[in-house]
Amino acid sequence: MLLASGANFGIQRTVPHAAGVVFGFTFMIIVIGLGAIQVFQSFPIAQSVLTVTSIIYLIYLAYKIGSATPKIGNSARSGTPITFLQAAAFQWVNPKAWAMALAAITIYSPQPPTNYNVIVVALIFGAINLPSISCWLILGVQMRRFLTTNERLRVFNWTMASLLIISLYPILVP
Repeated sequence: MLLASGANFGIQRTVPHAAGVVFGFTFMIIVIGLGAIQVFQSFPIAQSVLTVTSIIYLIYLAYKIGSATPKIGNSARSGTPITFLQAAAFQWVNPKAWAMALAAITIYSPQPPTNYNVIVVALIFGAINLPSISCWLILGVQMRRFLTTNERLRVFNWTMASLLIISLYPILVP
């Protein structure tokens, strides 16, 4: 999603999206580590509900990416990038974020984790997350050199949407 946003909107307009991912994911690890994981243990149906909700939302996002109206011009491309709050909230329906957050707490923290352990793990993952996702953003910005026509941008957007849909495969086929 950051690759597509970088290609469509540039670095400056995508920074809130990237910051939302970092802060949203870091906060998610903290909440899970401080006890939300017990909800899944007490109510296994909650995980199924989360999975279905996540899949529906990711399909919706793929549609939004694919159907974005390409408009190449001298200025920044039109449209609206994902906001800070949308990106932070997205972490809560992103199955990959859930898998990483649960693994972060269960693998990298002593069991049962203390509040201190949870905060340290969350901050380390947050610090690693920023340069990692920045690579996707920068790659997207570099793609702008190739995406110089509306047709190329349209194909790129649908390709990114398709890859997002394909990324659901491990969730759908265990």
